[in-house]
Amino acid sequence: MTNLTRWDPFAELRTTLDRLFDEGFSRPWRLIPSPAEYEASIPVEVSETDEEVEVKAALPGVRPEEVEVTVADDVLTIKAQHKETAEEKKRDYYRRELRYGAFHRALSLPAGVDADRAEATFENGVLRLRLPKAEAVRPKQIKVTSAGSIPAGAA
Repeated sequence: MTNLTRWDPFAELRTTLDRLFDEGFSRPWRLIPSPAEYEASIPVEVSETDEEVEVKAALPGVRPEEVEVTVADDVLTIKAQHKETAEEKKRDYYRRELRYGAFHRALSLPAGVDADRAEATFENGVLRLRLPKAEAVRPKQIKVTSAGSIPAGAA
């Protein structure tokens, strides 16, 4: 004997909506992004060559004087402050996604860098950092000779 179960195509939708109303409205703080989510929202690109590490960070709406960059123990920290302009008349917002206030991003660098020779430029809302690698971590080329040959100049 086989038991038949009636399939309800809306059961999963009902469960999802119930959870949204139970958790979303009774605990609204769950809908507010945590500081870690803010940190992850600053998009970066990190690349490296034999000579340097390059970092690009998107900071739209931020002015260069509002940006602070530090390197300590192979960790790059970018801090910025984006201030909201004062509105003269009251507005009703339908959607508000632009971020204002202080935020930061800390990244572990893939190699040791010489922070004293670092360069930072800011153009069109993109911070570009060129961090030369420390001499100790740069690749060194070693000349290979055969065991029977005499190196040039050694004769």
